[in-house]
Amino acid sequence: MNVDFVNPFLSSLMNVLQTMAQLELKPGKPKLKQDNIARGDVSGLIGMVSPETTGSFSISFDEPLALEIMKRMLGEAPTAIDSEVSDMVGEITNMVTGGAKRLLAEKGYDFNMATPIVVSGKAHTISHKTDGKKVLMPFTTEYGNATLEICFDK
Repeated sequence: MNVDFVNPFLSSLMNVLQTMAQLELKPGKPKLKQDNIARGDVSGLIGMVSPETTGSFSISFDEPLALEIMKRMLGEAPTAIDSEVSDMVGEITNMVTGGAKRLLAEKGYDFNMATPIVVSGKAHTISHKTDGKKVLMPFTTEYGNATLEICFDK
């Protein structure tokens, strides 16, 4: 996979959570993902298409981290993942993808984005609809983990 496609998502995710939730993510070591099981309790997934390639991006949060982000961003303190937390994860997915899209445009890649979908539940699955390898990037915080997944055809 082209590293030009990965780094904008990493930078954008860290920027969005630092700016919107004053939360610092500590990146772990990237690896290839071999299955479709999400590494968190709630995930936002969005597809992207350009003349050069097709891809998808997802961000998964452990429930305690998603609840903490909700509290920090909106001042609400739900006790479980509900429709409002799901909406927030969808919006974070949009913001991260939008930031990455801007960074990719600076490198000459023009992507169109689909509407994000949000899935939640223990051991839910994420199906990337592309043929490329799935890169998994873990992040840690004191509130739990976040995991970014990126998959592009080339």
